[in-house]
Amino acid sequence: MIKKILLFLIVAVLASCSSSKPAIATTKKQAAVQKPRTVAAKKESPVKPIGKNYPSTNNTTEVIQSTSKTVVNSSSINDYVLQYKDIAMGNMQKYGIPASIILAQGILESGAGKGDLAVSANNHFGIKCHKDWLGESVRHDDDAEQECFRKYREASESYRDHALFLVGKNRYASLFTYEKDDYRAWAKGLRACGYATDPNYPDKLISYIERYNLHQYDCQITGKTYVAINKSAPARKPSYDVASDPKINMSSNDPNLYEVQKGDTLYSISKKFNILVDDIKQKNNLSDNALSVGQKLKVK
Repeated sequence: MIKKILLFLIVAVLASCSSSKPAIATTKKQAAVQKPRTVAAKKESPVKPIGKNYPSTNNTTEVIQSTSKTVVNSSSINDYVLQYKDIAMGNMQKYGIPASIILAQGILESGAGKGDLAVSANNHFGIKCHKDWLGESVRHDDDAEQECFRKYREASESYRDHALFLVGKNRYASLFTYEKDDYRAWAKGLRACGYATDPNYPDKLISYIERYNLHQYDCQITGKTYVAINKSAPARKPSYDVASDPKINMSSNDPNLYEVQKGDTLYSISKKFNILVDDIKQKNNLSDNALSVGQKLKVK
């Protein structure tokens, strides 16, 4: 009886051992099946760059070399012009410097606002300290190492100082004998007066003016009709028509008269009608810039 019991236990143990082996074999087979999946995932990874976005070929890049070497694209230059055109036109009206020249110099000297001096010192025209400068300064390598350049709190101060610099220096007096909108004469004159040592400086300025239609801003001040030179990039047309815009309150009795509205200034009116502030004052016998709401002004 004991032998039968022992024999039964031995058979049971053997049966148990044999039943566990398939489970181990199955685990190994599953592991073997999973390996190819891991390898397949690794092979798929190089496919990712197919979705990469490449820059548009229309937005061309160029290197601007002035006080620093700066790589910019045409979109950056257009943005720069839109940001500072009003300041340039204001300076043209006040100081007699062509807005096109101001903007072209700003583009060239500041690398369209992205050059080292423009970023670190808000200096958009590469103006050095000189003996009469009492403001802040920075050091920057140019014709010599670590030269002193003017530093401004904001870019608009640089634009104003540029105008005062040209107006206040006797060496630039000959520039103001040229027509206010003769950008070619001004570009060549700046080089002749010693503003820059680069012999190609005038050609660079003229190139920016004609490629980016900067002369249109001169015409907005002088009241002359602008004709785009660069046919591939036409001048931006005004977003309004003086004759049909209901915001512009022309007198019903006389179409040559404009009725002053709240918030108007002589400068804003001059821009609406493409007329000089001085011409408005002369037409209306104004001795100063004061205006009153409801006042009628001759603008044609």
